Amino acid sequence: MFIRRVMVMKTDIAHAGDDARDFRKIYRPRLPSRTIKCVGLALFRSQRARDYACVLDLDRDVVSWRCIPKAIVNDSGAARPQWWHVDLAVETTSEKLLVYVAEGAGGSPTWMTGRAERMGYRYRTVSIHEVGQTRLRNAVELIEYARAAAPLGDRIRILAALDEAGSLTLADCLSAVRESQPMHTVATMIVQGLLLVDLDEALLGPETVVRRAPK
Repeated sequence: MFIRRVMVMKTDIAHAGDDARDFRKIYRPRLPSRTIKCVGLALFRSQRARDYACVLDLDRDVVSWRCIPKAIVNDSGAARPQWWHVDLAVETTSEKLLVYVAEGAGGSPTWMTGRAERMGYRYRTVSIHEVGQTRLRNAVELIEYARAAAPLGDRIRILAALDEAGSLTLADCLSAVRESQPMHTVATMIVQGLLLVDLDEALLGPETVVRRAPK
């Protein structure tokens, strides 16, 4: 549990004194180092939070996410308010979320729901075990390979082949790459939303079906 007691803090997020130095020790960069939709520094409380952020990067409904490397303080007005660590602030196409990525079920303090609402968010606890493990592994592996851009020539070759055939296997797409590293290029095109693969059915392999995303 991360509930602690601190002396009076007047802001929404704890950021001063010895406790703040302790907070910073909790959060650090974790692999994979590349992010797609992250705003600000990528500092994570746990590896499970980092892995979940990879899933967010591939979620079409997610606009952006950012890490929250400081504690949220209860604004109850108590002389010794409680605080709580969350992992991510997520903006989707329909709402804003404060997300706590848990190892198991539950565990959040009851006041966090109301506190998040007053900050303009909906509070959500996510158990990493509830996330599809196939999707989770595929997302992590794709983000590890993804680069900033796919070369124009390789991109045109793959998209033209898909326009002609309707779908290709992942192995076919890799074979079409001429100007760069094949897996990096195809992974980047998937992450950028140019190509569609089923992340839930099975781990990505040579027979994985690849389609062009709707224009």
